[in-house]
Amino acid sequence: MKGFTRKDPYLSLCGLNCKLCSMELGGHCGGCGFGNQSCPIARCGMEHGGVEYCVQCPEYPCPRYEGSDSCDSFITHLHKKRDLEKLRQVGGTDYAAEQVEKRHILDRLLAGYNDGRKKTLFCLAVNLLELEDLRMILEQADREAGELSRKEKAAYMSGLLQACATENGIVLKLRRKVT
Repeated sequence: MKGFTRKDPYLSLCGLNCKLCSMELGGHCGGCGFGNQSCPIARCGMEHGGVEYCVQCPEYPCPRYEGSDSCDSFITHLHKKRDLEKLRQVGGTDYAAEQVEKRHILDRLLAGYNDGRKKTLFCLAVNLLELEDLRMILEQADREAGELSRKEKAAYMSGLLQACATENGIVLKLRRKVT
């Protein structure tokens, strides 16, 4: 989209954690306003003075956010508003540092525990689970799953992530739009 630029590749204007998305990992997403379709939220941001994130707009939350977290695309939309609020509270530097660490964890999960069928699950888990939980899970798996086959490691990690999610009332599944 002409005239639109992004400074932060980790968090989108609307609150999606871009670097934790399976489409971005596969190189299939150009990001806000740079893909095959122009982003209406990016256009809106430009119309409102070029805000970096929607949460900085005086009209936030606007009607565009009504129901925006009720279903998912390739990435979970569940915590968009929560993540934007966290950005506002902790500041861009601290939020970005957390996202960089989460991406590092995601990369480690994909490199060491993916049997070729867990990318979406790992992206969801890293998006939705707390950083401290992810650190503990990865540490436990690194200690206990060393001699397992790749398929066994994938199942073991999947079990750890699912158990943590269940304990925290989180469902690790993309939610389809109900028609």
